[in-house]
Amino acid sequence: MNFIYINQNILDNLFYILVSILIYYILLDHGKRLSQYGKTLITACMSIPIILCMKFPIYIDEYCVHDLRQIPFIIGTLYGGWPVGAALLVIILTFRFAFYGFNLLTLIVYIVIFIITALFSSKFKNFNRKNKLNSSILLILFLGILTSSISLVMSDYFQITEAYVFYFIILPPFIIALAVYIMEILKDAILIRTQMIRLEKMEVVSQLAASISHEVRNPLTVVKGFVQLLKAHDLTQDVKEQYIEHVVRELNSAESIISEYLAFAKPAIEKVDPISINREIGYVLEMIKPLASMNLVTISEQLTPGITRGNVQHFKQCFLNLIKNGIEAMPDGGELSIVSYVNNFDIIIEISDNGIGMNKEQINRFGEPYYSSKEKGTGLGSMVAVKTIQTMNGTLHITSLLNKGTTISVTLPVYQEGYSAKQ
Repeated sequence: MNFIYINQNILDNLFYILVSILIYYILLDHGKRLSQYGKTLITACMSIPIILCMKFPIYIDEYCVHDLRQIPFIIGTLYGGWPVGAALLVIILTFRFAFYGFNLLTLIVYIVIFIITALFSSKFKNFNRKNKLNSSILLILFLGILTSSISLVMSDYFQITEAYVFYFIILPPFIIALAVYIMEILKDAILIRTQMIRLEKMEVVSQLAASISHEVRNPLTVVKGFVQLLKAHDLTQDVKEQYIEHVVRELNSAESIISEYLAFAKPAIEKVDPISINREIGYVLEMIKPLASMNLVTISEQLTPGITRGNVQHFKQCFLNLIKNGIEAMPDGGELSIVSYVNNFDIIIEISDNGIGMNKEQINRFGEPYYSSKEKGTGLGSMVAVKTIQTMNGTLHITSLLNKGTTISVTLPVYQEGYSAKQ
C-alpha cells in the first residue's frame, strides 16, 4: 500500500468534533422535546465525530494511523456518564473493527479508557469550569501515557516516535481543553438566558401584583360596605337580594382579576393550540388595565375576531410585554390603542402609543437581549416578544417618531382547523 504521509486531516478531525458540540447545544436549546433525552442526544452527537475521525485519519507513518476519536469518546463519557460511555464504546469498537479489522490491543485500550473516564465522570460533573478544564487536560494526558505504555508492553511493532508523541500525547490535551471550554460556555449561555427570561417575567408579575392589589381592593371595599348594610334589621327581602347581587358581582370581578394574574404567573406548558386573538388580547388588557390606571394611561381597543396558532401562555406574555412597554413609554400618561384586523391570510395587531418614541438605533436594536431604552430595563421583555412572534411564523414592524409615539405592528398567520395559510 502506498501511504501518503500527511496530516492534513487533523483540522478535519477538529472540525468534526467542534461542529458536533455546536449541533448538540443547538438541539438542546431549541428542541425542547429533545432536551428530555439528553443522554441519547449527546450519544448521537458524539458518535458522529468518532466515526468521521476514523474514516479520515491522520497518517503518522507507514505502521501508525492515528485520529482524534478518543476526544469525543472521553467528552461524551465525562458529560453523559457511564451509560453514554458504554454506548460510545460499542460504537467506536464496531466501526474500528469494520474499518481496520479486529485488534485485541485496540479492544483493551478503549476498555481501559472507558473504565477510567466513567469512574471519573461523577466527580467531573460537580467541578466548576476551571476545574473541569484542568481535570480534562490531566485525564487525557494520563490516558495517553497509560495506553501508550500498554501498547509498548503488548505489541512488538508499536513504536513511540516524535510524530506519535505530538499527535497522541501533546495535541489532545489542547483540543479537549478547547472542546470542554466551548461546552461550558454554551451551557452557561443557555442557563443564563433561561434564568434572565424567568427574572424578566417575575419582574412583570411583581409589577402586575402591585397594580392588581389596588384593583382588587375596590370590589372588596364594595363587598365590605354591602355586607355591613346587610346587618340592618329593617331591610326587605328584595333589598337584601339586591345587596347580595352586588356582593356576588364584585366578588366575581375580583376573582376574574386574580385568576388571570395566576394564569399568567404560572409556568407555561410547552404545547401549541389555536389562539383566539381577540379573546386572549382581551384577557391581557383586563390584566394590565390596573397598571395603566396607575400610570394615567387610557386604553382603547378594537379587536376583530381571528384565529392563529401557538402557545397561549407565550402569546399572552408577548403582548403583555409589548403593551407594558407602550404604557411605560408614556410617563406622564396618554392613550394606548390596540387594533386587530384580518388581511387575506394574515392577522395584523397594531399597538400604538403617543409616548416618547424611539430613534432609529432603538428601533433597529429592538429585541436584542440586554439592550433597553428604559433606565432599569434589561431588554429581555422585547426579546421574548420577538422570539415568540418568530416562533409563530409572524413578523414585527415598528414605526416611531421621537416625542410623537410608536406603533408596533405584529403580523401573524391565520389558522383554520385542518389548514394553515403559512406552514
